[in-house]
Amino acid sequence: MELLEKRILNDGIVKEGNILKVDSFLNHQIDIGLMNEIGKELKRLFADKHVTKILTIEASGIAIASIAAQYFNVPVVFAKKAKSQNLDGELYTSDVKSFTYGKQYTITVSKKFITEDDKLLIIDDFLAVGNAMKGLIDVANQAGASVEGIAIMIEKGFQEGGKYLRDNGFNLQSLAIVDSMDNGQIIFRKQ
Repeated sequence: MELLEKRILNDGIVKEGNILKVDSFLNHQIDIGLMNEIGKELKRLFADKHVTKILTIEASGIAIASIAAQYFNVPVVFAKKAKSQNLDGELYTSDVKSFTYGKQYTITVSKKFITEDDKLLIIDDFLAVGNAMKGLIDVANQAGASVEGIAIMIEKGFQEGGKYLRDNGFNLQSLAIVDSMDNGQIIFRKQ
């Protein structure tokens, strides 16, 4: 998506350790106009899918999932990274290691929010090694729900997450794929 790529080039910051900082518009401060355009693009990309719910992970995925959900007219379910006291009943859980934070956590989703009848679109802001996606897919599998597609705002194409998902037959649509960030220069994959 050219609009997103331009914004990454203009406002993204490459940090040591292959970290791309986009907190000025995507995952700390949020540009709602940009998010609306992304929501429209996701609806276009997955128009042939009968999505019943959008699944994401807290916290950065919630904003884009919520805006995209307006175009699909479906609810958003988000996996929590910590078990809180207000989670009651039976839960789906999966262990996930965060690339960005370098720590392991257990994600949880209440069983009452995802069922075998659901057709899920999984959305997140970044895809690096794919651990968050594997955890969300695990939750979907536990529920017996189908994963109709995976939407990623920024994929780090030089890491293995995207290859793993595509090789395993998932309909992965990444709006911007960064092939390299060498010497602070961002190079996008031609799509």
